[in-house]
Amino acid sequence: MTWRKARRSNDQGGECVEVANLSQSVGVRDSKDPGGPKLTLTPTAFRALLKHLKQQ
Repeated sequence: MTWRKARRSNDQGGECVEVANLSQSVGVRDSKDPGGPKLTLTPTAFRALLKHLKQQ
């Protein structure tokens, strides 16, 4: 699995989110804690999350 840092993440200790394309889902994790908890979302749920976050 290949994790990539989200475009809006930064290196100053702020919002550091990484995502990974899985076969049928999208993985989300905190890049500061790569061994910690991870979310697994369907592509539809991930798009809904992004839409919601962009409205904030």
